[in-house]
Amino acid sequence: MSAPFEHGSQPAACYIHVRGIVQGVGFRPFVYRLATTYGLCGWVANGEHGVEIVLEGNRAAIETFLHELTTRPPPAARIDQVDVQSIQPAGFPAFTIRESQRREHPTTRIPPDLAVCEACLDELFDPADRRFWYAYTNCTNCGPRYSIVLGLPYDRLRTTMKDWPLCPDCLREYHDPTDRRFHAQPVACPVCGPKYLLLDAHRWQEIRGVAAIREAAAWLRAGRIVAIKGIGGYHLACDARNVAAVQALRERKFRKEKPFALMVADLEVAAALVELDEVAREVLTSSARPIVLLPARVCLPGVAPDNRELGIMLPYAPLHYLLYAAGAPKVLVMTSGNRSEEPIAFTEDDAFARLSGLADGFLVGERPIARRVDDSVVRMTTLGPVIVRRSRGLAPGVVATLPTSRPILAVGADLKNTITVVIEGQAFVSQHIGDLDHWPVVAALRQTIRDLCAMYEVVLEQAIIAHDAHPEYISTNQALTLPGHHIAIQHHRAHIASVLAERSCWTERIVGLAFDGTGYGDDGSIWGGEVFVGSLHEGLQRVAHLRPAVLPGGDAAARRPVQAAAGFLAAVEDLPDLAAPPFCFPEQYEMAREFVARGLRCFFTTSVGRLFDTVAALCGFTRPISFEGQAALWLEHLAHQAPVVQPYPFPVEDGELDFRPLLAAVLADRQRGRDVAEIARAFHEAVAAAVVAVAVECCAAYRAHRVVVSGGVFQNALLVERVAELLRSHRLELWINRAVPPNDGGISLGQAALAACAGVVE
Repeated sequence: MSAPFEHGSQPAACYIHVRGIVQGVGFRPFVYRLATTYGLCGWVANGEHGVEIVLEGNRAAIETFLHELTTRPPPAARIDQVDVQSIQPAGFPAFTIRESQRREHPTTRIPPDLAVCEACLDELFDPADRRFWYAYTNCTNCGPRYSIVLGLPYDRLRTTMKDWPLCPDCLREYHDPTDRRFHAQPVACPVCGPKYLLLDAHRWQEIRGVAAIREAAAWLRAGRIVAIKGIGGYHLACDARNVAAVQALRERKFRKEKPFALMVADLEVAAALVELDEVAREVLTSSARPIVLLPARVCLPGVAPDNRELGIMLPYAPLHYLLYAAGAPKVLVMTSGNRSEEPIAFTEDDAFARLSGLADGFLVGERPIARRVDDSVVRMTTLGPVIVRRSRGLAPGVVATLPTSRPILAVGADLKNTITVVIEGQAFVSQHIGDLDHWPVVAALRQTIRDLCAMYEVVLEQAIIAHDAHPEYISTNQALTLPGHHIAIQHHRAHIASVLAERSCWTERIVGLAFDGTGYGDDGSIWGGEVFVGSLHEGLQRVAHLRPAVLPGGDAAARRPVQAAAGFLAAVEDLPDLAAPPFCFPEQYEMAREFVARGLRCFFTTSVGRLFDTVAALCGFTRPISFEGQAALWLEHLAHQAPVVQPYPFPVEDGELDFRPLLAAVLADRQRGRDVAEIARAFHEAVAAAVVAVAVECCAAYRAHRVVVSGGVFQNALLVERVAELLRSHRLELWINRAVPPNDGGISLGQAALAACAGVVE
């Protein structure tokens, strides 16, 4: 920002345009107080493209105002750009807050939902305060935003609070520029606002208000499962230390082994459960309040089977703090309110229809939720926090600015689906939607497309519609039903492009490695171990890949590690009897071998994800998986139990990473009785060494100086840490995803970036 004034006492006037997260975060009241403090006149208003300010007064005072505007904004605000223009004074008598004006298509950033602030918590537990024990307390610094917004600009009449008229006291606060709730759109109190009520599973018993919260806490103490309406949808909660309650929740939810998330009362409780450092504490206590995956210090039976990490989050809504104050167990399972793989319930009718067989009772809030928003998930690594699921507290923020002025809708992939909407170059990434192999999730995808396109007034006939190159993807078929100019983006190039878009890296030549479980390749085969060279502007050329293997059953092999193993091991000579100890492969393996021998339903693949599954099977994971990526996660946790060891051979020859010597060595070590943790570690070291070897070779051959990795395999913290360490010795920098997940949750951003650079976007 550069101010157009010289210091002095002469009168002056200017127009200021502020872009970023500046609506719904107390920005206008902040500007009002700042302007009146320095005796300035004019006005402030929300606009489609941010906040607009007109200032008149002493030049020196305006200079000071501009400095404090950018150095001391409200806690939840994020300023990305400030434009200042000199204008002629109009003679305003005072400084005022104007009503929002609609003139053009909106590009204002919708603020994410924010955790309750300390000031509101103080009032929540102050018996003298009129919001004492009121579960919907909030102010301009905290509370719901994205989950209640119905339209832009962000005003009360465009939120789900529009049908709750303010009482005289709340109205006074709302219009008082000196009050913390000045223009806080969700503001309410026990007199005029929504409340909570507790219903049993049959809706026969109903308790309202504070009594409902106290009784819900008692039910949780008694081992019951309670469906709790939160900010973005329902959670299913129970006492995490009550083994019977946890097991009952698993059985009712049909969630066999996938870890449950935990909500803990405070940092002290968290520190007793997991290993906490300062960075992890900062992420846990941030306004996003994500679930953070951290190494466990204790075992909670049934919560996270065969997993060295626990997913921990802190309370983020006033209701959560009230439940703990009412005596709820200090460690609660707090998992999404759904049956496995379905979208979370966020309306009362949906909750009672889908959760009645799961929950013993329902703690229902009367404030409507405009859209479902899951909890965000972050994994801590030595390279910093990595987003696993980008949702509540983070979505739908702008994660990149793309070189285009034309609107783009990118519909993402079929797993971990998100969409990206690009307006005037700003890329807005949606909340996590889910896996599209369930019809309710497809319906949620369609609703999210309608939702964000309507909010940002995207005319699809004028837009670029970017989708995956897989012709049979559900997301592709959904995209093709929409008007506009369609462009297919190859899956693994989109992974690499997502990292480059985050970094605004358009022309620099890089070496990119995209490793995952599956993706449609240029040749129609199943890719998943790809090495690219190039840039977003010149394109990404595939220059190397994993040696192709046979995959019996195609994508179905992702659910059965021994089925994937049958295809990969078909390339290895002198195989032992894998049905015998120590391997003990089940009959499914022999059936898959028969498919390979006869060439039935077999496909070629370069998937590193399926290579991980193969090694997991050889190390003992021979059962079908119960959630996506389970075998690879199991193998990673096994590898963490061993120190650094010599890597297995994993040579790179003629542009192929040859897995055959690696698997032969694993087989030999397993037969010799080597500790499986050491085998898992040697495998991870081999993959890391191979990544670095091919990256170094390509950087030298193509004059690149930066290495980019993405894809689900690179969620593996151990692998990424080892790659980064090895690259440092070659003086090469490693880039990973920061703003979006490395898994398919980041695909939509990559699709949008490649569409913006493909020459079809003006």
